[in-house]
Amino acid sequence: MWTVLVILLVAWAILTVVGFAIEGLFWLAIIGIILLVGTLVFGLIRQRARRP
Repeated sequence: MWTVLVILLVAWAILTVVGFAIEGLFWLAIIGIILLVGTLVFGLIRQRARRP
């Protein structure tokens, strides 16, 4: 599970960097940030749910 989350986090981080690097793709940076935060929150919730 963590492998998939790490891959997603890296993909969202790359989208964010590309979005900030290219002015016309600023919307891509915003989407990347939203997805990055969403994936982190999802991973933390899943991890805490598994603890006894």
